[in-house]
Amino acid sequence: MLEVTTLRWALTIAVILGLLALDLGLAAARPHEVKFREAVISSILYIAVAIGFGLVFAAQVGWEFGAEYFAGYIVEKSLSIDNLFVFVIIMTTFAVPAKYQQKVLIFGIALALVMRAIFIALGAALLSLFSFMFLIFGLVLIFTAVQLYRHRDVDPDVQDNVLVRVARRGLTVTEEYDGGRLFSRLDGRRAVTPLFIVLLAIGSTDLLFALDSIPAIFGITDEPYIVFTANAFALLGLRALYFLVKGLLDRLVYLSTGLAIILAFIGVKLVLHWGHGLDDRVPEVSTNLSLIVIGVVLTVTTVASLVKVRRDPTARAHAGSLTAEEPNDSGHSR
Repeated sequence: MLEVTTLRWALTIAVILGLLALDLGLAAARPHEVKFREAVISSILYIAVAIGFGLVFAAQVGWEFGAEYFAGYIVEKSLSIDNLFVFVIIMTTFAVPAKYQQKVLIFGIALALVMRAIFIALGAALLSLFSFMFLIFGLVLIFTAVQLYRHRDVDPDVQDNVLVRVARRGLTVTEEYDGGRLFSRLDGRRAVTPLFIVLLAIGSTDLLFALDSIPAIFGITDEPYIVFTANAFALLGLRALYFLVKGLLDRLVYLSTGLAIILAFIGVKLVLHWGHGLDDRVPEVSTNLSLIVIGVVLTVTTVASLVKVRRDPTARAHAGSLTAEEPNDSGHSR
């Protein structure tokens, strides 16, 4: 067991909140379209911070826990890239002005961090009380992997989002954006702006991704501290990463396939872990092997995607969907 003092928790949370506040403050103080150079510098900074934290953490508590952190970070970063696909779709669907996209992203990242913290606490409590939750989590991930693979060439239809539909029926929504405001007035009545609807879509998307990502990382480690830090550092760099890769995301044509394989692998790992608790003869998958498999899958996925796009310039990537059956004419799922 990893012994984490109250002081370590407090310092870690303070650092994460400090980085989030800095990111939010910069975006709020100067709304603008993020250029490539700024996105590159910010992305490198956040990745360096995550790696630096992992190295210091491993040196202090041992490289076994360090390997769990890095494996968890890579998994969450990979899932976050798929999250970016959906963010791009939402921004495009609602025609969010470039200078306000930072505000939306910061909100989405902050909300995702809060929801993941809640799910981590719940997941850790359930796993400590009921060992069969490893089996449940494993089966959930395997089901998710199968669905994602089946609908790997489909994008989710954000217009069909339940919260978005309810909000549009129950609230007065302005036709145009009103600066960066969430609320405005229409014919003398209080109304919400399209930016408010966008934030609802982003928030519900974060919820769905949290439901998948938390079981996935618990398949790597059952240490709540590692689960939280891997999630937090993977999420903190998303704003810059969005602007860096949004023009390149459509080239990762096999990303959904790679993520489906990773989720299935971790799901099997969780099922085996549950079985090992019942019978020692059931094998377990080590953290080092998990790190190797995840790294190989992501490398092959990226290389194969680039080769595919080079041979077929018309090929485009999709975020994948858990429920869609086929894309409609606009390219989104039904």
